[in-house]
Amino acid sequence: MRGVTRRDFGNWLAVTAALGTTRAGAASRAELATGTMKNFTFSDAPKPMAEVEFRDLEDKPASFALFRGKLTLVNLWATWCVPCRKEMPGLDKLVEKVGDPRFQIVVLAIDRSGPVKVKAFLDEVGVKHVKPYIDATTRLGRALGAYGMPTTLLLDPDGREIGRLIGEADWDSPEAVKLIQAMLAG
Repeated sequence: MRGVTRRDFGNWLAVTAALGTTRAGAASRAELATGTMKNFTFSDAPKPMAEVEFRDLEDKPASFALFRGKLTLVNLWATWCVPCRKEMPGLDKLVEKVGDPRFQIVVLAIDRSGPVKVKAFLDEVGVKHVKPYIDATTRLGRALGAYGMPTTLLLDPDGREIGRLIGEADWDSPEAVKLIQAMLAG
């Protein structure tokens, strides 16, 4: 066995520092998934989004590439979903509470009911600050691994999934605001 050189020691320090940072990052992320965000799950590594097309309410094609450059919360929902109706106003309020131009919320209806019914639903629950889209084919939910409604995905500015929450959440809670602000801070 040979002796430890300065180079070996330097490499050891670099690896130890990297592991410490990773552990600290994981710990701080776990601290963010508390209270009303307890069901939020961070991805081990950013995941590319499925290359799928959906529509805006004017029937123009859209894709996840449109949302690049900002931290984006994508809420998959449906007009028939009771928990979706309960959480939608909180998503709308979250935009105001975070108040950062680097953050956006997109609500994507996985729904065959069509844009008229989707718009009526959003008007009825008082949504004003989120951009609505629709997938009338309903294939998008499966492509994204969303097997229940609502499912909410958090995308980094490069358009990759960094976390998700399955089920209803209180999106205008202090815990949700803290989670989004921490992700914006890096």
